[in-house]
Amino acid sequence: MARADQFEIRARIVIEQPVPGVLHSLQEDDAPLDPKTSKAGEALAFDFPLRVERIEGGAKFFGKQVRREGPERRFVYIRIGTAAGDCASPWTRRMKIDIHDIEPALLDKAAKGGVLVGQINGTAKDGSPACATIRPVVWRVV
Repeated sequence: MARADQFEIRARIVIEQPVPGVLHSLQEDDAPLDPKTSKAGEALAFDFPLRVERIEGGAKFFGKQVRREGPERRFVYIRIGTAAGDCASPWTRRMKIDIHDIEPALLDKAAKGGVLVGQINGTAKDGSPACATIRPVVWRVV
């Protein structure tokens, strides 16, 4: 339930160049949500709502997909391989996508009806699925 000082925006994580055949899913609580597999490296997109509360110098984020670390850091997990529900996968990984440092102007624009989109690369330098904290994340509103 959103408080009066919070507003909701639509958010999307787009994984460019995911490793073909590897299951990815958004994390909700401790379970996979909306599992998807790229057949030939096409992008995967995960949509979810974000609740935002404006604070001095930025924003705080809330929602079923939002995780926290310390008083300020907020992020979203993408589960990969067995973590996403594929018991036969050779990988058990998660991508950590920071959201706490999104520009306030983008949040304001998304609040007016746009979708906040974060684009990331899904393949690590060694050709396996990207994991851990993913940088850079390119944020825009569409």
